[in-house]
Amino acid sequence: MGDDWKRQLDRIHEGLVRRDDPAEWVTEADAVEASYRYPNLLLRGPVFGLAVQEPADAPRWRVLTEVTCGRPQEARDSLNSHLWFQAKDDTDDPEVRRELLAAVDLLEREPVDEVRAAGSRYRVIRGDEFARGGDDGLEPPRPTDPEPAKRSWEFTPDARPSELGMPLDPGREQGLMTGALKLALRDFSYSGTGFPDGMLRDSVSAVRTHPEVALLPVAFCVVERLDGRWRPRSALVPTPHDARRVLNDGLTDFWPRMAGLDERGRAAYARAAERFRAAERADEVRVGDEMFRVCRIERMVRCGADGPEGPRPSDTDSHPPERIHPPMAADGTIDYS
Repeated sequence: MGDDWKRQLDRIHEGLVRRDDPAEWVTEADAVEASYRYPNLLLRGPVFGLAVQEPADAPRWRVLTEVTCGRPQEARDSLNSHLWFQAKDDTDDPEVRRELLAAVDLLEREPVDEVRAAGSRYRVIRGDEFARGGDDGLEPPRPTDPEPAKRSWEFTPDARPSELGMPLDPGREQGLMTGALKLALRDFSYSGTGFPDGMLRDSVSAVRTHPEVALLPVAFCVVERLDGRWRPRSALVPTPHDARRVLNDGLTDFWPRMAGLDERGRAAYARAAERFRAAERADEVRVGDEMFRVCRIERMVRCGADGPEGPRPSDTDSHPPERIHPPMAADGTIDYS
């Protein structure tokens, strides 16, 4: 352990002692227990999003969109839309609009990962998503993970991870166990035969070029155990109960319908959903031989001297850049023809 990191952990510990906050100590104890029960970090894969560096914040970068895209081009398309709507709705200045639309035009033609427009710097950023694992599988929510003030089983369309606007600041103190995790992740790189050589090389290189680690807020999803392996069955959501609601909706509607189950099969799923709701805070349910679990997901973003890491050469895309919105003139006129 380097002296700088040891001093940082000592400072965090001293802060905990000084604040003497029982809730913080319970959270730390919860994290320690989880590290013993679920000691393995299981990589789920890269995720992508957007960050912005605004003049008033420089050199600090902030998260602009959720870091949940599976491919870099999905994040580039999000940036394309963000800048187009800025040009449409957020300015009456033709020069500013021209600058924004020039960035949009570039994003329509080339797979660029950074643009400057209207005084701000925008970047596609790359993270890694991972879960913790132990003898009984992937880690479920912890007792100290925050829950919504009002828990409901009704559909909530805005239940998305909560990192919007947060600073990507590796030095931000987030607790003793979190500091220890960031220390452990500094030297993390891909290994094993499951990765192509290019991904392995890029991962090792990233440890050198982007040695610091920023952690995004913990999120949750539904996973299914199938053929001895866990696979995701939902997108990320911000709280354990949001994931429980997704699991309930899947059991009562989506999954039986997608599988084309008969009446008997649908009834089995409905009974499982009823048991799951009745338990209120359960994190696991079985339907016959199938097991579903609410899983705790963590994400990291590497940072270097110039900010957060962007996509690596070995990261692949499913589609090329393309026009997403109709052309717009400098005066704001949109050509829908």
